[in-house]
Amino acid sequence: MTNKVDILLGLQWGDEGKGKLVDVLTPRYDIIARFQGGPNAGHTLEFEGTKHVLHTIPSGIFHSTVTNLVGNGVVIDPVVFAKEIAALRVKNVPVNDRLLISRKAHVIVPTHRLLDRASEASKGEAKIGSTLKGIGPSYMDKTGRNGLRVGDLLDEKFPQLYEALKQKHIHLLKGFEAFYTPQEGELDAMEKEFMEGVAVLKSLTIVDSEHYVNRALLEGKKILAEGAQGSMLDIDFGTYPFVTSSNTVAAGACTGIGIAPARIGEVIGIFKAYCTRVGGGPFPTELTDETGEHMRKVGNEFGSTTGRARRCGWLDLPQMKYACMINGVTQLIMMKADVLSDFDTIRVCTHYQTAEGLIDYLPYDIDPSKVQPVYADLPGWKMDLTGMRHDHELPDALTGYIAYIEEKLGVPITVVSVGPDRTQTIVREKALA
Repeated sequence: MTNKVDILLGLQWGDEGKGKLVDVLTPRYDIIARFQGGPNAGHTLEFEGTKHVLHTIPSGIFHSTVTNLVGNGVVIDPVVFAKEIAALRVKNVPVNDRLLISRKAHVIVPTHRLLDRASEASKGEAKIGSTLKGIGPSYMDKTGRNGLRVGDLLDEKFPQLYEALKQKHIHLLKGFEAFYTPQEGELDAMEKEFMEGVAVLKSLTIVDSEHYVNRALLEGKKILAEGAQGSMLDIDFGTYPFVTSSNTVAAGACTGIGIAPARIGEVIGIFKAYCTRVGGGPFPTELTDETGEHMRKVGNEFGSTTGRARRCGWLDLPQMKYACMINGVTQLIMMKADVLSDFDTIRVCTHYQTAEGLIDYLPYDIDPSKVQPVYADLPGWKMDLTGMRHDHELPDALTGYIAYIEEKLGVPITVVSVGPDRTQTIVREKALA
C-alpha cells in the first residue's frame, strides 16, 4: 500500500518552532521535504549545546539516515544557500550525500533583492515588513512566467536567460528611483557572489522532485513535508497584504512537492503557548505593555533571520480554530510552554467583540479597530518546566491549560516543548503515530 505524506506546519504568524520539531521527528521518516518559502524562513535547532539556524535546507539535514529535499515550491537564493552549505560543512555535515534539489524550484537573482528593497521603500508607512530577501519579486516572476528555475542553471542558454531577466528588472527599478537607487557597483558585486552560489548549487544532486517523491511513496518510504512561515502568512488565507508570497497551508504541500491531496496523511500543526508576530499587520491579542515585553525577553523573541523583535500576545483561539480548519490539522504540538512559567494568570482569547456582536471565528478583517479580544483567565503554573521530560511531571495548571485548548479546538495536543533543546520535548500518552 502506498504511504502518505505527513505535513508539519505553523498555525500562527511563523516562528512557532518548526525547525526544532522537524529535527525531533526526523528519525521517524526517510525523507524531509521543504515545500514552500525561501531564505526568509529561519528554522532554529538546538542540540548538544549548539544552536543551528537553517533558512532553505530542510531541518532533517543533521540526521545521517534521512534524505532532505528542497521542493519545487521553494525559491532558492544561491548566495544564501551556498553560505548555509558552507556552515554545515564546517560542522562536518556531508551535505552532498543528504540533500536533493528540485529541478523546478525557482531561483532568486540579485535584482530580485534590489526590487524587494525598492518596493518596500516606496510603501512608506504602509510597508508590510518584508525581509528584503527577494522572495516576493521571485514569486511574482514565477506567476508572471518570467522566472528562472534550477533546471535553467544547467541549460547552455542560462547566460542569455539570466541577462533577459536582469534587464527586465533594471527597467522596473527605474520606476522606483524616487524611493530607492542601488549604489554604484552594488549590482556587480552581488552578481559575482550570485554566480559563485550558482556553481555551488549546480554541484548538488538535482532531481525531478515530483517523480522522486511519488516513487518513494510507492516504495513505502515515510515522508514529512516541512512548511515555512505560518498559516496566517499564507498568500490566500493569511492577514493580507501582510503575508508572505506562497501558500503556507497544508494545500501548499501538494503543489510544493507534487503530491495528490489523497496522499496527505497526518497534518501536524505547531503553535506557541502564546502568540507572536514579526513586522506589520493586524494582531488582535498583541500586548504592548510590560507583560508583552516580559514575554519577549523570556522567550527570546527576536527573528532568527532578521533579528527583529517579535510582537507578543496571548493565545488567540478564534485564529487557531481558523488555522486548524483550513489545514485539516489532526494533531497539535505546543511550543514554549516554559515561557509562561512566570505568570500568575494565563489569558486566552476566546471570542472577538465586533460591531455585529460577539463572534468566535476569524472574520475577513481583524484590524484592532474592528475586533476586540475577549479573554478567559486560567491559572498559571509558576513552575520551572525546563527539566521535565515526561507528561506526568507537568503541573496540574499546565495540564488544565492543555485540556482547555484541546476542548476548544477539538484536536489533541500530542507534544509539549519545554525548552529550546531537542531533549526538552515531551511526547504525551496520545503519542504521534
